[in-house]
Amino acid sequence: MRPDQEVAFSKVKDLSPSSKQVNLIAKVVQVGEKRRIESKFGSSRDLCEAVVGDETGTVILSLWDGQIGQAGEGDVLQVNNGYVTLVRGHMRLNVGKYGSFVKSEQGIPDVNKTNDLSASEHESPPRESRGGFGGGGFGGGRSSYGGGPPRERRDRGRRSF
Repeated sequence: MRPDQEVAFSKVKDLSPSSKQVNLIAKVVQVGEKRRIESKFGSSRDLCEAVVGDETGTVILSLWDGQIGQAGEGDVLQVNNGYVTLVRGHMRLNVGKYGSFVKSEQGIPDVNKTNDLSASEHESPPRESRGGFGGGGFGGGRSSYGGGPPRERRDRGRRSF
């Protein structure tokens, strides 16, 4: 983003499970305990979840490793280039490696705690196909070995059984 470009900030109520490139100003309402998360690949990372919000609602912000401790209750944060993920069907705002957050001087006097976006459950969107050998699943249709309905034979009476 160019320095002379104006940034459009979203409101918490406008976030959806597919939100990307999120720019948001929100107040930290609550910071949870730091915990260690083991990945399926054997590595582990620290995670801390903070509830952030504005006058339109709240959402959980995931803070990872070096981000932990940079935000405290009552701080107003400016999230730049964040994104939303679903964790067990519930929305989480993430900063990620291409995003950032900084403390902001902008005031948010009241946070609407009744509209908690992370409380409602969402269905995970279907994953995009990344190519490979057609169809997936068992059988795979006509293009795979062993799948699909039997072909109609055109023996025209030439075969004897």
